[in-house]
Amino acid sequence: MPRSIATLVISLIALAALAPAEETITIVSSLPRTGSANAQTGAMVNGIRLAIEQAGGSVAGFKINYLDWDDASPEKGNWDPKVEAANAQRAIQDPEVMVYIGTYNSGAAKISMPELNKAGIAMISPANTAAELTKPGMGKDSEPAIYRPSGTVSYFRVVPADDIQGLVGAQWARDLGAKKVYVLHDREVYGQGVATVFKASAEKLGLEVVAFEGINPREPNYRSLVTKMKLKKPDLVYFGGTTQSNGAQVLKDMVAGGVAAKYLAPDGCCEAAFIQAAGEDNVKDRAYFTFPGVPNDLLSEKGKAFFDQYQTKFGIKAEPYAIYGYECGLVALDAIKRAGKRDRAAIVAAMAATKDFDGALGRWSFDANGDTSIATFSGREWKDGEFRFVKVLGE
Repeated sequence: MPRSIATLVISLIALAALAPAEETITIVSSLPRTGSANAQTGAMVNGIRLAIEQAGGSVAGFKINYLDWDDASPEKGNWDPKVEAANAQRAIQDPEVMVYIGTYNSGAAKISMPELNKAGIAMISPANTAAELTKPGMGKDSEPAIYRPSGTVSYFRVVPADDIQGLVGAQWARDLGAKKVYVLHDREVYGQGVATVFKASAEKLGLEVVAFEGINPREPNYRSLVTKMKLKKPDLVYFGGTTQSNGAQVLKDMVAGGVAAKYLAPDGCCEAAFIQAAGEDNVKDRAYFTFPGVPNDLLSEKGKAFFDQYQTKFGIKAEPYAIYGYECGLVALDAIKRAGKRDRAAIVAAMAATKDFDGALGRWSFDANGDTSIATFSGREWKDGEFRFVKVLGE
C-alpha cells in the first residue's frame, strides 16, 4: 500500500475514534417475570420491544437501550417488595435511565413511585389500577401526595383505574341477574381496592352484599369458605385479586363444593394462566371478567394492526395486556422525542403534556394526575379456547 494511502487510512481511523458515539437513553421495565404472571408480563415486554423496533431503535438522535427487569423473586413466586425497591434504586443510579415502565402490581408501585419521583424519572404503568395511586380521596389522607414528594406528577398509567372498574363490575353483576353478591379480596392493594369499590357500587345499585372478606392467598384450598358461601346462597361471587393471589383456586373449590353462583373477577384474572389454574370446565358458562378497553375488533386501525404485527413477530397470539406494554413504549418514545434531550425533568414534563395521543388504544390524553382519559372497560368470558368479548362496560 502506498505510503500516502496508508497515512490517509490511519487518519480516517483516528478521526472515527475521536468522533462522538451516539448517545444512549435507557428505558427499563420492572415487572414480575418469575411465576405465573410471566405469560402476561412477557407479552407486555414483547409489546415494548415491538414499539422500540418499529422506531428503528432510536429517537431524537438517541439510541434506545431497553432493559427487561424482574421484580419478582423465586421465594415468593410473585412480585417482591425488596426486589422492586432494588430495581428502583438501580434505575436512579444509572444516569442513562430516563423512563421506568412498571409496575404490574399496584402494591409494587407504592414502593418505587416516591423514590423515582424524587429522582425525577418518568414512570409509566401498563397495568396498575389502584385508584389511590393518583386520585385524591380514594385512599388514605396522605395519598397520592405521599407518592409525589417532589410535588411534581411523574407517574402515569395507560389503563383506567379501579374506581371505574369496580363500578362497571357491579353494574355488570346486576345485568347478569345477580341480587345477592359475596365479595372476596386478596388483602392486597389492588385486590382489596377494587373489591371495596365493587361493594360500595353494588350496594348503591340495590344489590345485597351478603359478605365482604379477605382470603389468605397462600391457602391450599378454600373449602371452609365455600361452606360459608353455601349458607349465604349468593347469585354471584366477586373476587378482587389476581391469578397469583389464588383467584382460580377459589373458583375450583366453589364448583367442587356445589356453589352454583356466577363468578366475576377484574383484569388481574383475565389471562390464560387463570384458565389453566382453574380448569376450563370450571370456567365455562360461569366465570366473567372485566378488562380495560375494548376488544380487538373495536380498536382503532393502529390497535388492530398491533395484534397482527405481534403475531407475525412473535408467532403467538398476544395476551390481553400486550397492547398496554406496547402503548407504554409508544408514549415513552414520544415523550423522549418531544423533550429532544437526555434530561429526566424534560422527559417527565413532555410525558405529562401528552394530549390527544393517537396510539394503539385510540386517541386519549393524560389528565393532571397522570391518568388516562380512557374510561371504557369490556366484559369478557372464556369460550372456545379464548377470551371472548361479551359487552362494552362503562359507556
